[in-house]
Amino acid sequence: MSTVTLSANASIPTQDTGHYNDFIVKGFLISSLIWGIASMLIGVIIAFQLVFPELNFLPYFSFGRLRPLHTNAAIFGFALSIIFTTAYHSVQRLLRVRIWSDKLALVHLGLYNLTILLAAITLPLGFNQSKEYAELEWPLDILIVVWYVIFFINYLMTIIKREEKQLYVAIWFYIASFVTVPILFIVNNLALPVGLLKSFSVFSGVFDANIQWWYGHNAVAFVLTTPFLGLMYYYFPKHIKQPIYSHRLSIIHFWSLIFIYIWAGPHHLLYSPIPDWLQTTGMVFSIMLWMPSWGGMLNGFLTLTQAKEKIKTDATLKMMLVGITFYGMSTFEGPLLSIRSVSALGHNTDWIIGHVHGGTLGWVGMMSAAAIYYLTPRLWNTNLFSEKLANTHFWLGTLGILLYVVSMWASGITEGSLWRAINEKGFLEYPNWVEITKYLFWPRLVRGLGGVMYLMGIILMVYNVVKTIGTAGSGFKEVDLRVQE
Repeated sequence: MSTVTLSANASIPTQDTGHYNDFIVKGFLISSLIWGIASMLIGVIIAFQLVFPELNFLPYFSFGRLRPLHTNAAIFGFALSIIFTTAYHSVQRLLRVRIWSDKLALVHLGLYNLTILLAAITLPLGFNQSKEYAELEWPLDILIVVWYVIFFINYLMTIIKREEKQLYVAIWFYIASFVTVPILFIVNNLALPVGLLKSFSVFSGVFDANIQWWYGHNAVAFVLTTPFLGLMYYYFPKHIKQPIYSHRLSIIHFWSLIFIYIWAGPHHLLYSPIPDWLQTTGMVFSIMLWMPSWGGMLNGFLTLTQAKEKIKTDATLKMMLVGITFYGMSTFEGPLLSIRSVSALGHNTDWIIGHVHGGTLGWVGMMSAAAIYYLTPRLWNTNLFSEKLANTHFWLGTLGILLYVVSMWASGITEGSLWRAINEKGFLEYPNWVEITKYLFWPRLVRGLGGVMYLMGIILMVYNVVKTIGTAGSGFKEVDLRVQE
């Protein structure tokens, strides 16, 4: 038994991998590659559909049908696969115990991928609840609840029967996600079925909107933020073989983020019929998020200073660095956009699209890729096939994100300004929406090109991982990376 020390008060336990169930970890890692390619490809297609409308030539593959498929595949296919991959992998090692039930984990893997596959069929066919991040109809919602309960029982029982009594902060972030997500999901998806694939929400009007964005914003919080912070707090120190800079700061980061984030949803409904006090509450709590978010970002950066000499050659570390950087950028920009005067300019424009993708491609995407590059050689007990390809992926991804985000900033601010432009008579200067979209052609084209670069990086990663798995046990390389988990 050995440990990697994190601080004076915390350590990550390690143990021989034969003690753990890594088959389930491999299964979800492969799922992440499949849904990652699919979601990014669809994202590129719909980006160019906004530039060249003639690409909307089939109703089943029009922007309106593909856009919810893109978001569901990216968030609940790719990102959630990474979450389950790292949750199953880290919990066993942090708690020095095998997952409670191998059979339940396998059922979870099968039903989860069945759900994403059915979503890929029903959404292009037009079966849609018309709720952001909650488009799937009621039979799939029930299926999600089934496999989520299976997973949560398995995860919770693993924690209960653990051999390591101390819960490292990464587990805290995962637990917060796994407790909060079902509450959000079930409440927002309460519906009355009127057919096999049709239902209506039990909520209506302003109440429905408020519930939706309580769910929508906290889906970002507890699917795209907290579990990836758990990933950061575990894999970052493991990769650089150095302790996290401040265990105390990580605990403050956790409790303050969990308390504040849940109240920020109403900032999506500024200038709407919901009460002014509720809009202000959402705005105030959003601004308060600057403190815990940047506390966590600084903890990551200060941890990095212990291994800064590795950045030039280590692609995985570069991706972690860029991921943490975009976490800081996105958590600054989000509260900024929640301020009424800024929201008046940016709301419903491409600026919001740029903000969302700065977080998803920069923070979630880069941290996911780093986790994949870290785990693949260790799970298959071999070397990474090509560090050069991983570095190429890093540069393609980083430049692609920058092109995407900067072009959307330019497009969004232009769009918002043209919407608000008033002539000398007090009338709108640009009352014709189509006329405004002409000004957005070039920024949106650059956005599409940035998406192509990011997709090329993902394709390189998949190729690199497949080749790495292919060399496992083949004698292709002399393995100098031995699993010390």
